[in-house]
Amino acid sequence: MKPNPSVAFLSILLIGAAALKPRALLSDSIQLTQQDIGDFSSIDFGDETTASLEDNDTPACKVFPGDEAWPSDAEWANLNRTLGGALLSPKPSAAVCYQGPDYDPTQCMFLLNNASSSHYWLDEPLVALTEWSQGSTCPLALDPQGNCTRGGFPEYVVNATSVKHIQAAVNFARNKHIRLIIKNTGHDFGGRSVGAGSLSIWTHHLKQMESIPSYELGPYQGMAVHLGAGVESWEEHNFMAANNITFVSPGCGTVGGVGGWMSSGGHTTITSKVGLGLDQVLSLGVVTASGRFVTADPYTNSDLFYAIRGGGGATYGVVTSAIFKAYPPISVTSSSLSLTLSNPSNTPPPTPNLITDAETFWKGVGLYYRFAAKVLDAGGYGFSYIYPRANNTFLFTTSSQFPGFTPAAVYNFMQALYNDLNRIGINVTNPMTLSARPYGAPGIGIGPSPGNTRYRSRLLPRENWEDDKLWNQTMNAIRKATQGGSENDFYFHGTLTSPTVEVAGWPGNESAANPAWRNNRMHAMLMDQAPRQSAERDAMFRGYMDLLREVSPGAGSYMNEGDPGEPNWQQAFYGTNYPRLLDIKRERDPWGLFWAPTTPGSEGWAVRSVDGYAESQNGKLCRT
Repeated sequence: MKPNPSVAFLSILLIGAAALKPRALLSDSIQLTQQDIGDFSSIDFGDETTASLEDNDTPACKVFPGDEAWPSDAEWANLNRTLGGALLSPKPSAAVCYQGPDYDPTQCMFLLNNASSSHYWLDEPLVALTEWSQGSTCPLALDPQGNCTRGGFPEYVVNATSVKHIQAAVNFARNKHIRLIIKNTGHDFGGRSVGAGSLSIWTHHLKQMESIPSYELGPYQGMAVHLGAGVESWEEHNFMAANNITFVSPGCGTVGGVGGWMSSGGHTTITSKVGLGLDQVLSLGVVTASGRFVTADPYTNSDLFYAIRGGGGATYGVVTSAIFKAYPPISVTSSSLSLTLSNPSNTPPPTPNLITDAETFWKGVGLYYRFAAKVLDAGGYGFSYIYPRANNTFLFTTSSQFPGFTPAAVYNFMQALYNDLNRIGINVTNPMTLSARPYGAPGIGIGPSPGNTRYRSRLLPRENWEDDKLWNQTMNAIRKATQGGSENDFYFHGTLTSPTVEVAGWPGNESAANPAWRNNRMHAMLMDQAPRQSAERDAMFRGYMDLLREVSPGAGSYMNEGDPGEPNWQQAFYGTNYPRLLDIKRERDPWGLFWAPTTPGSEGWAVRSVDGYAESQNGKLCRT
């Protein structure tokens, strides 16, 4: 009997699609059932095949507290019973600093003096670590002015510890037309983790981790890890140390690795070597807008798998868990450099790193940044700042990090840069005392206090490093933009990484990653910490950011560390992927349930801000 070629081909496909599947995380295995729903129709599942935003019963605005359609106390109590008591209605933490019934001077002093040295703010259910996007209606202060009000904080929070909790919250918000937001650790600089009148799904306590010694999916065969959505980077690093493995994790210890960080890219020390955070994903657990729990991987719900990896968080569903690639242990050796531009009259006798001539200082900064292309091509990473100081002086600091290099190899690699710096009159010495440290070194998780950090950024492409004329224009743009910080109170931050398509591998090379990442050399940022944002300040920053845009036409920006007021954000954050992402969004969420600023489809809605500032989340969310 002749072999059937089509049967043989099908067999190959099935073998390729098969995975040695680990058992589900406990939190993923606890799911909402029809028995749980009973006669409580407010938490019944939806059907995306029959839904439409144009349905007659879809209101023009999300239902808001005080509206006739806002759920009664009895309905909220019923939801809480379904959730087993996981529904929270917390007051803003800083309320203890304000005169009134919640005033507690002892707790206020703890928040001001000690909370940032603990895990307090990460375990706080309301706070995003950027206050301005909430409306700054209850800022933390020793002697605050005015009253503390809820502002852009959510009305209710579901402290999710299982898929069941998330499904009930999704269904309730969809059926009741309530704004829904998703919060993990609160490291949010664009207003995606807060929203007035909303129900918040807090994934922070989905903490399970499992090591998978052998995992097969399509062409991938290797180690993997199964991570709950709430696991923080410091917890991941402790897990790496305990299991003698490496996997890609956020650089900041209290950022969650399976959430917004991953879904918009996720860069860190080893991304030039093994790819972005999104490039590591092999499988996802997701609660969709219909309330159904699904697995998404290259062969199952592949549209979701594509979109969630790069297409923006809080948009297509709630990620509950992820399976990441894992690697043998990797060690990292770092080499640091600092340069200071000082006024001649304030400078002591010749001192290493001190420079009195502005042109020499900026030439030195440019020498490092251009040399960094070689660092990236060797699998390394650069992490730099330029701080404006008084009287037109500046401080430049940077760390070059080399995965898999010995200290001796790093010293030899960096010597060419120091030769060039010495040649232009900067008398710095290549540091010899270096040490290698495990990437997965153990750590502890302590969180910063809420502040007002705001990013505005540009992904500068490799072409700018390869052409002398374009390189000079790029450095002039960086210099002029940074100099603007002297009068306007901001500074420059440049992270350097090259997560190319080749480095990404499979299945990362088939994701919705912003194409600008694949051609990136520098993630250039202007860092603002002004306590109040305004249209006037936005206009000022737009002028400085335009300097960087003009030298990188057609490039892009990283949404996690980008401007929620970014002009033409669809192109900047998603590039040529945007039309496909918008189609997936409309198909998977025809109700418009999931909404966050600058995510696909978000242009169909806008917040009617009560404070008049366009990027604030303190107001009703309405269709445009």
